[in-house]
Amino acid sequence: MIKKLRRKFILINMLLISSVLLIVFSVLLYTNYQRLESISFNDMRQALSRASDKAPPKFEIGGSRPQGLPAMTPVICAILNDNGDILETVGQNVEITPQALQQAVQLALDSPGTSGSISSLDLRYLKQETPNGTKIAFADRSHELNSIKSMLLSSLLVGAGGLFAFFLISVFLARWALRPAEKAWEQQRQFVADASHELKTPLTVILANTGILLAHRESTIQQQLKWVEYTRTEATRMKELVDSLLFLAKSDSCRAPSPQIPVDLSNAVWSSLLPYEPVAFEQGVTLNSSISPNLFILGDSGQLQQLIVILLDNACKYAGEHGIITLTLEQNQTKAHLTVHNTGGFIPQNQLDHIFERFYRMDQSRARQTEGYGLGLSIAKTIVENHGGKISASSTPLSGTSFEVILPLKP
Repeated sequence: MIKKLRRKFILINMLLISSVLLIVFSVLLYTNYQRLESISFNDMRQALSRASDKAPPKFEIGGSRPQGLPAMTPVICAILNDNGDILETVGQNVEITPQALQQAVQLALDSPGTSGSISSLDLRYLKQETPNGTKIAFADRSHELNSIKSMLLSSLLVGAGGLFAFFLISVFLARWALRPAEKAWEQQRQFVADASHELKTPLTVILANTGILLAHRESTIQQQLKWVEYTRTEATRMKELVDSLLFLAKSDSCRAPSPQIPVDLSNAVWSSLLPYEPVAFEQGVTLNSSISPNLFILGDSGQLQQLIVILLDNACKYAGEHGIITLTLEQNQTKAHLTVHNTGGFIPQNQLDHIFERFYRMDQSRARQTEGYGLGLSIAKTIVENHGGKISASSTPLSGTSFEVILPLKP
C-alpha cells in the first residue's frame, strides 16, 4: 500500500510539474512568436513609408537609435502600377529572383486581406494602396521559424532536464513525506498481528475448556469446577487486554479526556505503593520508598495510580531474587520527579530504545515466564504524555534499571 501511495504521489507531482512547464514554455513561445511577428510588420511598414529614392537612415554606434531605422529583418518592397506590373523593387538586406518575386506578388494580390503569409516561399506580406498603384512589402520568415525552432528545441531540452530533476526530487520527497505514514502503517500492522497473537492463546484455552465441559454434560459444576475457573481466568486476561487496547486506541485518536483536576500525587503514590508491600515480601524483594508530601498536579487520579502500579509491577517482575526496589518522589523546581529503580538484570541499549513500544517484550520467544502482554510500559508512556510529562528508562550492569517520570506540578 505504501509503495502504491508513493507511486501515486510521484505521478501527481510529475503531472502538476509537467502542466506548469507546458504552460510556461507555451506562453514563452507564443510571446516570442508575437514579438517576431510585430517586428516583421514594423519593418514592412517602415519599408512602405520610405520613398524609393530615399536611402535608409544610418545608425551611429554609441548614439541613440534614429526614428525609422529598419531592423535586421530581410524586407523587399515591390511598387506596382494599376495593372499590377512591377515598376520598381526596393530591397533591404534581401535578394530575390524575379520569378519568385513575381509569384509572391501574384499570391499577395490574389489574397483578400492587406496582410498575410505565403507558406510556400516563407514570406510575410503587407499591402498598401497608393494613388499611383500598390506597394507590397515582403519580409523573410525564415529567421522567425529558425528562432521559434531554436526556442522549441531549447524548451524541450530544458523541460526534459527539469522533469528529470523534478522526478528525482519527487522520489526523495515521496520517501520523506510518506516516512511517517509508512512507520504508522508498519506499527499498525504489527499492532494488529501482536494483538491477534495475544488474543489467540486465551481464546484457544477457553474453547478447549468449553469443549471439555460439553463432553461431560452429565457432570455437575462442582465436578468440572477447575475447567470453569480456567475459563474465567482466561476471560479475565482477555478483558484486561481488551481494556488496554481500548485505552491506547482512545489515546491514539485523541479521544482521551484532558486531565484538569487537581490530584495529590503524593497520596496517589502512597495508595499504589501500600498494596505492593506484601507482593514484594512474597517475592523476596525489598521495597524502599521516599515520598515528598503535598505534591499536586493537574490530572486523572485513576490514570496516575495505574501508571504507578505499572512501574511497580514491572519492577517486581524483574528485580530478581533478593532484589531491591526503590521508589522516590520529589520536587525539582516546578516539576515532580518520580523514580522507580530495581536491581534486576541489565537491559542493553538496543532493547532499551524499544521498551516503550507496544507488545515489545525482551523475551522474543513470547514464553510466558512473566505475566503481561508487553503493553504496560506503552500505557505508562501514554498516561505520562496525557499529563504533559516525560518518561525515560536507563540501565547499567552494576546498579540495575530505573524508570524516571517527570510531571509538571500544579501552579
